[in-house]
Amino acid sequence: MNFLLYLGIGYLLGSIPFALVIGKVFYKTDVREHGSGNLGGTNTGRVLGKKAGLMVIICDVLKVVLAVAIVSYFHKSASIWAGLAAAIGHCYPIFAKFKGGKAVATMFGFLISTAIFTFSDILYVLLPFLCFIIILKISKMVSLSSICAALFSSIYISFMQQDMQIIIASWLLTLLILYRHKSNIKNIIQGNERKITWM
Repeated sequence: MNFLLYLGIGYLLGSIPFALVIGKVFYKTDVREHGSGNLGGTNTGRVLGKKAGLMVIICDVLKVVLAVAIVSYFHKSASIWAGLAAAIGHCYPIFAKFKGGKAVATMFGFLISTAIFTFSDILYVLLPFLCFIIILKISKMVSLSSICAALFSSIYISFMQQDMQIIIASWLLTLLILYRHKSNIKNIIQGNERKITWM
């Protein structure tokens, strides 16, 4: 029963649609009606500007960190599942008709929080982030960089950890990110994926 409660805490915190809240409260705009329609930092940045996009990314990261922090206080090994539940909540938020983002910011929230509360080792977030930056610098594609960072993270965790629960949770998050980026993967293969211009 407690395990379901921990998952519920993660899911509900992850379901808070900060892109929708920030867009409507500060910009009187529903970002779902513009750009890709996703409730994530990347689409918010494209629609409302860099400041709004950054605000959403920070909030999306912190909601996962909060979920993992709360659950780790009661049950350390269950905290990684709370982080996964938060990422699922972000993608399929109950507060926004189950239509959310693509779990990129929440992935880094997952890595930051587990690095602090689960692993006590900053390399678990630092190395995937470096992977993200390097691929972004080379490809100029946020989607490809996010996919590579997720895969790198799960491979690294698989080599460094012996707890199968942690390994399974990590790969489930990576599979979620791959699924949420299926249209981006198709665009990458076809050479049509949108590229950034600020790097």
